[in-house]
Formats: sequence, structure tokens, C-alpha cells
Amino acid sequence: MNNSFLKVEESSQLNTSHSVTGNSESDKSEFSGATIVDADLFIKHLFQSDPNRAFESLFKFHYKPLCNLAVRYVYSKEIAEDLVSDVFYDFLKKERFESISGSFRTYLFQAVRYKVYRYLKNEFGDNGWKKSIEMKDFDMLVDERNPQQMLMFDELIIKIRESVNALPPQCLNVFLLSRFEGKKNKEISEKLGIKLKTVESHMMKALSLLRNRLENYLV
Repeated sequence: MNNSFLKVEESSQLNTSHSVTGNSESDKSEFSGATIVDADLFIKHLFQSDPNRAFESLFKFHYKPLCNLAVRYVYSKEIAEDLVSDVFYDFLKKERFESISGSFRTYLFQAVRYKVYRYLKNEFGDNGWKKSIEMKDFDMLVDERNPQQMLMFDELIIKIRESVNALPPQCLNVFLLSRFEGKKNKEISEKLGIKLKTVESHMMKALSLLRNRLENYLV
């Protein structure tokens, strides 16, 4: 899941509010002063005449907000970027701009939520869950404006935050350094001044606790 050609260059780090930041002014200069609705309509119209430029504009305008959404759930900058890149890759490869009648923005945010849910289900959910969901099921879920689905995601993000914050302090430190900052176990060991085995133990404990606490929300 490494669609690096879709990723924009970023020199900035994640801030304390767990968001992906960057030079948003340069990324959105084409839409300076435009509302989200105006930008969406402009991009949709542009796809009719110049799909390549339209896709580039769509990516620049929505990439960081979508990453900021995803990282709130997965607590990992790299995973969030990969999930969002997968959605854009699917959007371009399947030429979904030709079949989406509503807002591209709405579609992309719903698609990212569903990608996140699949990731969390695979990471923390029941081991018996089937990974091979057909693309027609994906289309159905992201196209339907289902209030129950939105409520499910709202409840999930609250539960994730509660579950992560409930981890023991040192366990939490190890988990965030690993999943949010992308550090290797050896780097965490050196940074925290603890044994490598202790780092591995904390990660296993964190994942086990999160699986137990999120199990009922990922059915």
C-alpha cells in the first residue's frame, strides 16, 4: 500500500493535535478565496476538459484534510497517508469522477472513513473477519449517505481516543512513538532509555488492550 507517486512533499512534522500539516497556502492558491463548494464545482467542471489537471487540483485541495481525518483514527501519519493515497489511486484508476453525481469531497471523505474502518477492523477486530470485501460493497458504502454509518464512525473515534488515553503512561509513550511518529523499536528503546524487550512488551500490551476495548465497535 505504497502509492508514493500520489504523495505531495511535506517537510513539516505532525503537530500536537495529531494533524498532518504543510504549506496549505501553496497547495490551495488556485482556490484562494473560494468556498469548499465553489472549489468542488470548479474541479468537477475541470474534469470534463482536463482530467489530469482536475485530478491534481482535487489531490492538492483535499489531501491534507483527508489525512487529518484519517490520522485521528489510526494514530499513524504514514498509515493515514497510505490510506488516503489508496483512495485517490482508486478514484483515478477507476475513473470515478465519471460516475459520481454528487460532491467529490463528500465521496472522498466517506471513502477514507470506510478505508479507515477496514484498516481498524483488520488491525483490532475479530480475526475471523473476512478481508476480501468486494469493490461493489465499497462503492455501496461510500455512496450511500447513511446517518447510522456516520454515527458509527463518530462513536468509533470517541472510543479510540478513550482507549488510547487509557493506556498506562509508558505503554502509551511507546505506542505513540511507534504508531504516530513511525519510530522503530530500537529507536524507542534508546529514546526512552528502556530495554528493547520492554518496548516489545509495551507494544504487545497496547495492541492487546486496544483490541479488547475496540472489539465491540468493530463488528
